[in-house]
Amino acid sequence: MNQQALSSLIWSVADLLRGDFKQSEYGRVILPFTVLRRLDCVLSPTKTAALEEHAAKLAAGVAFEPFVKRRTGLDFYNVSSLDMGKLMGDQDHIRANLESYIQGFAPDVRSIFEHFDFAATVERLHKARLLYLVSEKFAAIDLHPRNVDNLQMGLVFEELIRKFAELSNETAGEHFTPREVIRLMVNLLFIEDGEALTKPGVVRTMYDPTAGTGGMLSVAGEYLFELNPKARLTLFGQELNPESHAICKADMLIRGQDISNIVLGNTLGDDGLLGKLFDYMLSNPPFGVEWKKIEKVIREEHEKQGYNGRFGPGLPRVSDGSLLFLLHLLSKMRPEKQGGSRIGIVLNGSPLFTGGAGSGESEIRRHVLENDLVEAIVALPTDMFYNTGIATYVWLLSNRKPDDRKGFVQLIDASGFWQKMRKSLGAKRKEMSDEHIGIVTRLFGDFVEASLVTVLDADGRQASRQVLMDGQTLPKAPQGGKVKTVPVSRIFRNEDFGYRTITVERPLRDAAGKPILGEKGKGKGKPQPDSSLRDTENVPLSQDVQTYFEREVLPHAPDAWIDHDKTKIGYEIPFNRHFYVFEPPRELAEIDADLKKVTDRIKAMIEGLSG
Repeated sequence: MNQQALSSLIWSVADLLRGDFKQSEYGRVILPFTVLRRLDCVLSPTKTAALEEHAAKLAAGVAFEPFVKRRTGLDFYNVSSLDMGKLMGDQDHIRANLESYIQGFAPDVRSIFEHFDFAATVERLHKARLLYLVSEKFAAIDLHPRNVDNLQMGLVFEELIRKFAELSNETAGEHFTPREVIRLMVNLLFIEDGEALTKPGVVRTMYDPTAGTGGMLSVAGEYLFELNPKARLTLFGQELNPESHAICKADMLIRGQDISNIVLGNTLGDDGLLGKLFDYMLSNPPFGVEWKKIEKVIREEHEKQGYNGRFGPGLPRVSDGSLLFLLHLLSKMRPEKQGGSRIGIVLNGSPLFTGGAGSGESEIRRHVLENDLVEAIVALPTDMFYNTGIATYVWLLSNRKPDDRKGFVQLIDASGFWQKMRKSLGAKRKEMSDEHIGIVTRLFGDFVEASLVTVLDADGRQASRQVLMDGQTLPKAPQGGKVKTVPVSRIFRNEDFGYRTITVERPLRDAAGKPILGEKGKGKGKPQPDSSLRDTENVPLSQDVQTYFEREVLPHAPDAWIDHDKTKIGYEIPFNRHFYVFEPPRELAEIDADLKKVTDRIKAMIEGLSG
């Protein structure tokens, strides 16, 4: 059974809830019961051993936890004699027995159900006389790992959350990221470290400050296991939403991770893993979400701690906190001497260019570029996420760049690498295939400039499509056809994105048209500026300011001058501009001929109707 069929089966439990629960409340019932059934199935093969070990250690008067874990080979346990199958044998006492069963779990597992507020849900189901019926439904669903692996189970959780979020008008995309996007990010994150990661006994740490249901952490762990089954990736995360946090902890628990590393809370306002540094970091922070609720805390850290805190370089506008997550991740990087770190973060287009020179956004871009932290930025196709169709970008950052990347930033336009989904999921209509992910990974790994070459036949239909590295021979155009070439990978120096904003002044004049001179201070004897004629110009860092001024300004305003005290340095990354290819319009004669064909056809249709 695939995950969509399985999630539909689980979803069918909602039929029992109609009338007693609002649609927006279905998730409060179905999600914790799904987690409970999954844990029940995982524990079932070792249940007898756990009970034997528990009884023996209780009789001996010693702590049983480590012995039960060692006997079962799992990092969690349930020492109640009950399981979901046995619960079905006593309908009259289902509530008390279910509560007893929950209490039999290890304390860290019980905390998962506390975050779901499961006790209140059980009470409400009991009063509605639905508790046994719902429990019976879940007891009949097989979620054993031999039939539903961890990856499939994660997808089931995400599908359920998406459905519940749609019913309650919530933002499903805040909780999880499409798996192919995660796979691409993990590929890009690990590709430069392939040799180190394949050594036996490798231990690395991975962190996600917006962990959601744990999808990014799970895929990263699976990928490293594929590379090296003897390697170990210790996973850390923080999540704001209690239900997503509970699911993430359950997923990490089953994977053998220490779930105390998965923290509940607002990452920006209260760093739950204060002082910890990580080898790898992944994040998909919410797009365009304001941070007004925690503004006081963040501004206080920025002003009092400066670069000793997380937000030293600057603060973005309150309406979009995406770049705050980027700064937070930077603060978690290991020093280069300790091996350094690599980061992958998904951002919308705004952080690339919003804010002029001197603004918080520009200062953050200046910080990461002048410190040579940005390795690459990859444009993803639109309509890739469940809650938005906007353009998104993966930023890759590192403080241990390979020598050939030092001083450079690679821009990859992967917006054309997609295939249409057979069935849309929310706003998600497109997906990247393994082939598309492979192309982007190769472009990044080879660190080359490249173009997407499309061969069109005489009728304008696509005959072939391929990515060619710079220097490779272009294919020949078929008779009457043409070859269309657009860049997909470009490499720039860090300073190519920098500019100086200069303030151009012109003199204030009296009624006779003569410049008014200053009478005191440092402006004495000099023309006074006319604020109504004041203007600014952005001069690329690669160009000399005076040369630019003499070439671009003085020919049009011979009396102008630069107020150097007001000059500011800014940075922006105009991604689309670097991949724009001008296509000349068709010849007028060709357009006229097409119009004539259309008008002749319309005329013939009208004559046919009148006849």
